[in-house]
This record gives sequence, structure tokens and C-alpha cells, in this order.
Amino acid sequence: MPNRRKFLKTIPAVPALSAMPATAAKIPAKRDYFKELGLRTFINAAGTYTTLTASLMQPEAVAAIEYASKHFVRLNELQDACGKRIADLLGAEAAMISSGAAGALLAGTAACVAGKDPEKIKRLPDSAGMKNEVLIQKSHRYGYDHAVRAAGVTMIEIETTAEYERAVNERTAMALFFNDADPRGQIKVEEWIALGKKHKIPTFNDAAADVPPVENLTKYIKMGFDLVTFSGGKNIRGPQSAGLLFGRKDLIEAAKMNVSPNSDSVGRGCKVNKEEILGMTVALENYMKRDHAAEMREGERRVNVIAAAVRSLPGVTTDIQLPAIANRVPHLHVKWDFNKMSVRDVVTKLRDGEPSIEVTPSGRDALVINTWVAQPGDAEIVAKRLKEVLKAALA
Repeated sequence: MPNRRKFLKTIPAVPALSAMPATAAKIPAKRDYFKELGLRTFINAAGTYTTLTASLMQPEAVAAIEYASKHFVRLNELQDACGKRIADLLGAEAAMISSGAAGALLAGTAACVAGKDPEKIKRLPDSAGMKNEVLIQKSHRYGYDHAVRAAGVTMIEIETTAEYERAVNERTAMALFFNDADPRGQIKVEEWIALGKKHKIPTFNDAAADVPPVENLTKYIKMGFDLVTFSGGKNIRGPQSAGLLFGRKDLIEAAKMNVSPNSDSVGRGCKVNKEEILGMTVALENYMKRDHAAEMREGERRVNVIAAAVRSLPGVTTDIQLPAIANRVPHLHVKWDFNKMSVRDVVTKLRDGEPSIEVTPSGRDALVINTWVAQPGDAEIVAKRLKEVLKAALA
């Protein structure tokens, strides 16, 4: 295969290419793309799950993406400028836009392992001879720590402070904390930070789904974590494939060196384009200015509309819950006589009906509804459809 760089150098000398007009293609007439592809859209009454394409972007973020799509810009300069803007907003030393929170986990871990050393960066995930162990509480293990392991590290599970102290050694690169698991772990968040500082080990908090409240965006860096990540495409409502990584300046600088657009890096595939970088920045700016109290009232109103619609049915009970940490928005739990219709059957009927509605089964003993990222008017539709399905089953 020809060398790509050599090929690119020849482009200006090729008349047919250099003479190409710099005009945008004609925009086609409005199309229903998903319908053309045979896809059904749905009302999201489940939440910000990646498989359900998380949330709908804020109009301001979409406008920023459209703006960026019409201009060329040097990617590293854009990343640096947007990183500075985000760091200022969040009170951090430095920040960057990552390819989601998972991309931030890989970038941050690589920063702690290889740092800014070009040779080490090229070698990852071969981390032999480097600091390549990550401390984590056993109760904090989760599917997303695969992104951490992708940097070539070994996860060292501990449960108590004494075990932490014994596990620390010259190979310890980082101490990972899964924010939503704080209630389950024996070492609480404040002590986790203190232990990291005591042993001079960078602490990394994965708080991907942990807004609202908006104060969480600045809380954990103020507490003393060296690195923090949030997902961009959940309740912040930026691009789903973007995330925030912020914290210590030296670690953020190293993280950027370990990912795209640097070609020989473990994170080369974690590409974030100019549209996502700008769109994520604008989404964060706008999110921090929103009326969060009003949004919470609207979230409560929506689930109450659905609860009121089904409570009159025989044997149906409802309970509105607010999760302790992650996805801290109103969730409606609905129960009924499952001998007459299972939770799974109700999920299927709502999905297959018109319009299609996605909700979440909580095992076999409850249906969970979260309309936080649904569109205005969707709660009323969900209420009507759910009542119809349960009424027919319970008759």
C-alpha cells in the first residue's frame, strides 16, 4: 500500500485535485432517513442508555456542530482552546474532550502509566517495566473498567484500608474510584482521596452518569481527585460519543498525547472530531446555565402524570424513587399482579405498539420508567399506552 503521507504531499501538484472548487455539496430535500432505512423511532421512557442512543442533544450543541461542520480548524488547537474553556468552567487545572467517558478512562489510565514519554506511549498496551497496576475496591469492579485494562494494566482488588496499604508498591500507577459504587465500598470517597495523596498515587473518579445535580461537575475535583470523567451524552445532552476528562494539568497533557490524533498511541481509535469537541463544549456551557430546579420539577411532574394514570387500575401500585448517585432523576416503579402479565410482556407490548415506547424492566418485580430525556408531551403518551396495556391484562 502506498505511503499515505507521501501521497498527501503530492496532492497540490495534481491539477485535477488542486483545481477542485471549495464549495459545499447541495443539501438534499428533507428526508425521513430512519424510515428509509426501515427503522422505528421510539419514546425514550427508559433513560440515558447507550444502546438507546442516550439523550437528545441540546439545540445549542446541534448548532455548534453544524457551525463546525462548515469550517476547517487545527484539531489540537481546538482541543486546547475548548479544554481551557471547560477547565475554567469546572475549576480544574486542565481539561479535554474525550471519546465518551470510556475513552476518558483509557486516556487517563495511559497518562498515569506512560505519562509523556514518547517511547512508553508507543509501547502501550505493552506496559512491562512501567507502573502498571491500578488499585480498585472489589465492590467497584464494573464492565467499564475494561477501558482501563486496555491501557495494559492489572487491576488489583482490595476491600479495606489495610489491604490498600499492603497493595501499594512501586508499580502502582493509579487508584480508580467508581462514584456510583461509593455506598457499596468499605473505603469511602474522602478516604480514597486521602490514601492517594498519602502514597502520591493519582486518583481517578468515574462519575460518568452523575449529573444532576449540576454541582457534581465541580464537586469531585474540589474534593481532591486528580482526574474526573463525566459522560457528555447523558444528562448534559452533548454528543453521545463525547465525554469530559479533567484534573491535574500534567495528567491531562499526558492523556492528550496518548490518544488521537497521535497516530502511534493506544488511544488512536478514540477519535473525537471537531464537531464533537465544539458541540460538547457548548453543551456544557449551556447545561451549567440551565434552570435545574425547574427541570427537576418537570421531571417529577412527568412521572406523576404516568403514576396517576395507572394507579386507579386494580392491584397496580406506584413508587417514585430518586437514585442515590448515578442518574439522580425521578424514576417511577410500577407493580401489578405479575401472574396476569409479566414485566417482560409489558415491555414488549410497549415496544411493539404505536408509538414504540422503551421502558426498563427491574428484574421480574417492577417496571421502571424514566422520562427525563423524553420530549415534551411524551409522558402523557406513555401514561395512556401503559394504562391501556395494564388495563387489558388485568381485566
